[in-house]
Amino acid sequence: MTPATSTALQHDFDAVIAAGQRVEPRDWMPESYRNTLIRQIAQHAHSEIIGMQPEGNWLTRAPSLRRKAILMAKVQDEAGHGLYLYSAAETLGADRADLTTKLIEGRQKYSSIFNYPTLTFADVGVIGWLVDGAAICNQVPLCRCSYGPYARAMIRVCKEESFHQRQGYELLMTMMRGTDAQRAMVQESVDRWWWPALMMFGPPDDNSPNTERSMAWGIKRHTNDELRQRFVDMTVPQADILGVSLPDPGISWNEQRKAYDFGEPDWSEFAAVLSGNGPCNTERITIRKAAHDEGSWVRAAATAYAHRHDSEEEAKP
Repeated sequence: MTPATSTALQHDFDAVIAAGQRVEPRDWMPESYRNTLIRQIAQHAHSEIIGMQPEGNWLTRAPSLRRKAILMAKVQDEAGHGLYLYSAAETLGADRADLTTKLIEGRQKYSSIFNYPTLTFADVGVIGWLVDGAAICNQVPLCRCSYGPYARAMIRVCKEESFHQRQGYELLMTMMRGTDAQRAMVQESVDRWWWPALMMFGPPDDNSPNTERSMAWGIKRHTNDELRQRFVDMTVPQADILGVSLPDPGISWNEQRKAYDFGEPDWSEFAAVLSGNGPCNTERITIRKAAHDEGSWVRAAATAYAHRHDSEEEAKP
């Protein structure tokens, strides 16, 4: 490629981004843009797959058939989200098997939130309310991402995440109308999940190495701190209706900003979890690796069948 051609392609790419249009798989794009997308989409896909584990932990212990069916449907949805996102990454030239290997070997990350344990059934509701609520805040703007396949995948993902959030809230409302023990269980769960949920949005803007470039490219539409503020403003009134208290004495309404002030998460804990030292990091990857290894015969059989089918098609007159 000549320098003049490269300059012209870069100019066309910049014009597409500036106009708020979509970049599609066959369009030219800078390698840095492609690599940023692969990193983000892969992390998102890994999070959906790993995220099946905390709630899957309660599938055999759900208190009723109705709750079991709801939870089963949700876990299935998360698997589907992972598949959509791995497919989107493949349109950028990434290899799904390679992405899985990088996850298992610790060379790619997933959301820090999934390294916390689900100790009670109330956690299922709190994950739906807080974790999926945070995911909605983060992911709805991705429906306008500058990369077409990612943006289109997010439309269905967000619709299903919205259902998950409502399902979680409905479960908590039911428990809060129950016994004192159930209400205490919900409050204890909220106390454990609140700060990790705030950390889901990533580090503060002044310590986020990828935000500025991702926003310039139209991959992200809001900064980490903007999204965190939106989540707090959405969640505080819901907590009041639910009848739980959030474990942050710094939460108060700021009339001047027309938003809630709130405390600072423990970023040293966030760094520790990201570096592999969270409560469940080792367990999550061990289970993911075991599932991948145990499924090798399925992948081998599917590949053999595909080769045989292709050979039979080629042999037809």
